[in-house]
Amino acid sequence: MKILLPMILTFAFVGCASVPQANPQLSQQAKKLEAPSAGNAAIYVYRSNSPFGAALKKDVWIDGECLGETARGTFFFKEVAGDKEHTVSTESEFSPNHLVLKTEVGKKYFVQQSIKLGAFVGGANVAQVDDETGKKAISEYQLAQSGKCSKQTISLDSK
Repeated sequence: MKILLPMILTFAFVGCASVPQANPQLSQQAKKLEAPSAGNAAIYVYRSNSPFGAALKKDVWIDGECLGETARGTFFFKEVAGDKEHTVSTESEFSPNHLVLKTEVGKKYFVQQSIKLGAFVGGANVAQVDDETGKKAISEYQLAQSGKCSKQTISLDSK
C-alpha cells in the first residue's frame, strides 16, 4: 500500500500525452464506419479516454508496419486484405504484444489498446472487442495521424 498510493498520485498529476490528430473531415468520414472496399476488411484500433496511463504514448502496428502512436481518446482505421490473418501489435514495456485477427471480406474489426501497470513503465495490451463496444468508442474518439511510430516496422517472428 505504501508504494501504491504514490504511484496513483503520480499518474493522477502527470500531464496527458497527445499525438497529432488527423484532419477533422477524415475523422468524421472514418466515424461513418462505411463498408470496406471490395476484397477488404477494416480494422479499427482505439485507446480509451481513461486517465490511467494518460501521460504515455504507445505505438501500434498492423502486420509489423507502423499504424501510428496512440494517446488517450484516439483511434486508427486501416483497410486490409480480407479472408487473411492480420496481426495487430502494440508497444509494451519490454517487447510488443500481439493479437492475431482472422479477417473476412467486408467485415469490420475493433481492437482496444489498453495501458497496464509495468515494472518500470506502463505497458500496453490489445484485445478484440465486440462491434457495439467498438462502434461506440470510435464515435467518441478522434482519428490520429497515421504513420508516426518510434519504429516504422517490427518483427513478428516472436509472436
